[in-house]
Amino acid sequence: MSVFFYGCVTLDGYLADRNHGLAWLHETGSAEETGYEDFYRKMDAAIMGKRTFEEVARLENAASFYPTTENYVFTHADSLPQKGFIPVSGDVAEFVAGLGPDKNVWVIGGNTILAPLLDRDMVDHLIIQVAPVLLGEGIPLFTQKERLMRFRLDEVKQYGQFAELVYSRNDLKR
Repeated sequence: MSVFFYGCVTLDGYLADRNHGLAWLHETGSAEETGYEDFYRKMDAAIMGKRTFEEVARLENAASFYPTTENYVFTHADSLPQKGFIPVSGDVAEFVAGLGPDKNVWVIGGNTILAPLLDRDMVDHLIIQVAPVLLGEGIPLFTQKERLMRFRLDEVKQYGQFAELVYSRNDLKR
């Protein structure tokens, strides 16, 4: 199993504005301008939190963005208003470990999903696109417990106005 974070942040490190909005991202560019398609083809499962799902659900035909992955949403709800998304609850790290050794798992959005996986040293790859935007405040990408963690820079790419930084856990072979 490999666990990937793939997402975009502002220059000052925010995933979303203070109201969890992504207008800054949509106004900057689109997925067609990135390596999203190639990345997505390699994924088996996607996990996200409820707030990230709510943003995704606002998009027209949201399930079409994740057609080939098993899509899990951490929530206390028993059902979700969009087809193609499965509600789950409990410990994120235990859930991910239970997906099996042959899965590539994509962590979408939320630091509430990413932080517990970082705390348990379960994140293998960070693919972070940086948008040329400063928000000043918002929802930060990293909120894990204080502890030194090292990643290795594998690649730097430019997609229009986005810089993409591709990192792997320092102990992984390339």
